[in-house]
Amino acid sequence: MVSVNVGGVTVWPGWLSPEDQAAMVGEIREVVAAAPLVTPETPRGRKMSVKMTAAGHFGWISDRRGYRYAPQHPSGVAWPPIPASVLAVWRAVAGVDRDPQCCLVNWYAEGARMGLHQDRDEADFAMPVVSISLGDDALFRVGGTERGGKTQSIWLKSGDVAVLGGAARLAYHGIDRVRPGSSTLLARGGRINLTLRVVD
Repeated sequence: MVSVNVGGVTVWPGWLSPEDQAAMVGEIREVVAAAPLVTPETPRGRKMSVKMTAAGHFGWISDRRGYRYAPQHPSGVAWPPIPASVLAVWRAVAGVDRDPQCCLVNWYAEGARMGLHQDRDEADFAMPVVSISLGDDALFRVGGTERGGKTQSIWLKSGDVAVLGGAARLAYHGIDRVRPGSSTLLARGGRINLTLRVVD
C-alpha cells in the first residue's frame, strides 16, 4: 500500500477493506448506543454542524465553558471502550508505543463541515492524531501551523486513514464539504470520522 503526503499529513488510501469498514461501523454503532451523539456548541454559543460522541478514557467536548477533554459523556455516563478494530489501525500506523486515550466520533450529515482548526487540547504534541474515514467522501483541507497561507486538499474516501504527526501535528485542517451518495457503506448516507488521540 502506498501512502500520499498532503501538506505533511500522511494519507493511506483504502487502508480498510469494505468488509473491515462494515465491521467497524457495527462497533461504532455500539459506541453511539452507549454514548449518544450530541451537537456541540462553541464557547460563543454557535452550534456545530457535526454531531459527536467518543470512546476511551476521555471524550472531547465543547460548550459555553470551552473546549476540553472530559472523563464522562455530557449525560454523565462513562465513555465506552475504544473498539478493538479501531485500536488495531492506530497500532499499525501511529508509530508510537502508547495507545490512544480518546476516539472522537464525528458524524457528518449532508451539508456538515468542519472549519480549519488545530488539535491543541492534548498534552504531548509528539503523539500523532490518527483519522479514519467511513462513508461518504469528504474534502479534507490542510494548511500550515499558522492561520492563513497556502492550503492543500484531498478527497478522503471510505476506508482511508490519515496521520497528523511530526511537523504536521499542529497543522490547521478541516473538512470543506461531504459528497452525498458517494458511498454505500451507511444505509442513510453521511460520513463517520474517527480521530484517535493520546490526551495526557
